[in-house]
Amino acid sequence: MIPTIDEAWALVTEFNQGEFHQKHARIVGDVMRYFALELGYGDEADFWQVVGLLHDLDFEQWPDQHCIKEQELLRARGVDERVIHVVASHGYLLTVDIQPEHQMEKVLYATDELTGLLGACAVMLPSRSIQDLEVKSVRKKFKNKKFAAGCSREVIQRGAEMLGWELDELFQRTILAMRASEYVE
Repeated sequence: MIPTIDEAWALVTEFNQGEFHQKHARIVGDVMRYFALELGYGDEADFWQVVGLLHDLDFEQWPDQHCIKEQELLRARGVDERVIHVVASHGYLLTVDIQPEHQMEKVLYATDELTGLLGACAVMLPSRSIQDLEVKSVRKKFKNKKFAAGCSREVIQRGAEMLGWELDELFQRTILAMRASEYVE
């Protein structure tokens, strides 16, 4: 079973009570939908959005089992193994050895951490808006390991490499994706 967007959201809210995690799920879902449309997978846009919504299903309650526990939770609900593989693969080399293979998996891997970094960069702007964020600002903050220290630069860099994109291209494309999300200020 591949959950609908509404079913995926219901799962997110079942396991994530915090506003931060719920908002992050919405943003990553929107970013994934944007990339599906942008990269020629428009007929799979709902699927991409669903995996974006579900990717951190276990993080709030089981952070030490992230990308492991969610596999169990999704299997118990009869969710299709394709969904499970995608969401688990974003923990590659962190908590699981499931390597991102499909372009969708690589996009999720590259953008999950990056959305957090971009959000932190936007908050530092006078407008506090992603609409005003520029790549040069992101590049500067990316080099400062103390800024948004929880956002793994290694994962972002590895994700860009998996996609065959330069960092600046990943930054720019993800900024545009976040600008398109209704959940980003």
